[in-house]
Amino acid sequence: MSISRDDFGDDFKWGVVISAFQNEGAHDADGKGLSIWDTFTTRKGKIRDKTDARHACDFYNRYREDILLAKQMGFNVFRFSLAWPRIIPEGTGAVNRAGIDFYHRVIDYCLELGLEPYVTLYHWDLPHALEQKGGWCHRGTVHAFENFATICAQAFGHKVKNWIILNEPFGFTSLGYMLGVHAPGKFGLSYFLPAVHHVALAQAEGARVIRAEVPNARIGTTYSCSHIIPYTQSEQDVRAAARADALFNRLFIEPALGMGYPSDAFPLLKRIERRYALWRDWDKLPFDFDFIGIQNYFPLVVRYNPFMPYVQVSEVKARYRSVPLTSLGWEISGTGMYNILKQFGAYEGVKELMVTESGAAFDDNLLGGNVADENRIAYFKEYLEAVLKAKKEGVPVTGYFAWTLTDNFEWAEGYKARFGLVHVDFATQQRTIKASGHWFRQLLLQPESVGR
Repeated sequence: MSISRDDFGDDFKWGVVISAFQNEGAHDADGKGLSIWDTFTTRKGKIRDKTDARHACDFYNRYREDILLAKQMGFNVFRFSLAWPRIIPEGTGAVNRAGIDFYHRVIDYCLELGLEPYVTLYHWDLPHALEQKGGWCHRGTVHAFENFATICAQAFGHKVKNWIILNEPFGFTSLGYMLGVHAPGKFGLSYFLPAVHHVALAQAEGARVIRAEVPNARIGTTYSCSHIIPYTQSEQDVRAAARADALFNRLFIEPALGMGYPSDAFPLLKRIERRYALWRDWDKLPFDFDFIGIQNYFPLVVRYNPFMPYVQVSEVKARYRSVPLTSLGWEISGTGMYNILKQFGAYEGVKELMVTESGAAFDDNLLGGNVADENRIAYFKEYLEAVLKAKKEGVPVTGYFAWTLTDNFEWAEGYKARFGLVHVDFATQQRTIKASGHWFRQLLLQPESVGR
């Protein structure tokens, strides 16, 4: 099958994505405060390749070069996040003017090049000072986030009309406050459940701030999501899949839609109501988002496991199922993307979907000044075909954003996992557009279709 830009329509948004912590570097430059990831990366054994993001891709100093690369590859949207501790170093209190000025420079250069800025308020880099007070387990962080959103809206709202409130709330609450493998490294339900509730509140309260402060804003939020498949059709596996779906896919969107937490499939969530919620919270959880961001990388096959605490679910790893894999062992499945778009598009309160992240890590090699990442091109073709199929069937999907522009610091994986359309030599900061980047340029800037 061949695809062309025209297949998706003139109004379809084509974007590329970065995040502040993973790209900016300049970890303590010009008054920036510490984030939970700055401190987490100093802990022994937490980062697979024993690296940190003190310099990362040096986007802080090279932003013009990187944004120009996005333009040259044909994208019309540049999605990036605002580092909370760069703008408010202690999380609350004094505002760092140098941080505000940096993001004005980024936004202004996007606009100069004709790239539409999509700004993410929170992409995992909570100020360390707030974590010392309890982080997302503490209700005060919700109020601090409202204040942060207000400052950002007032600073940038006259230039930026597209706002994303949170990046993958299930991702940073489960990995950071339940499993301990991401910052801040907390373990257990006593951290996870209050973090979930406070993040769900922040999701809506932050959106209300943008609505009040920015005229004609388009407001969304993003969810990591995976099509959940029971390993067998046994009753136990089917129920296990329902519990996994409640956590991975339903946990944050359903409160936003006014449906409450999905305790029908995962009764343990009723503890939120009993222990952590105030009676007035239920009126604060919903918000009428203009769009919902879908961030799908892989489906999940799960089975019943009575020995797994709380959820009694375990994943049947992709490497044991003879399916195509990325270098991180993630299953490559356009069908999974199609199914998750259908699932989220079926919610009555969802007006519009955008694929706000999609991409793959492979073991790229720079040889003779080129990176021949044909496997990544095949990935993007397969996933874009799935998006187009869903769109043709009436799913209101209006954009596709590739993760990511440049190879960067991939959280607990460090620098080994390369997702970029642009190769980065982290010793020299030399950028080289990969074959996949040239493929996007052909797709987006040439009239003819690109096939297999």
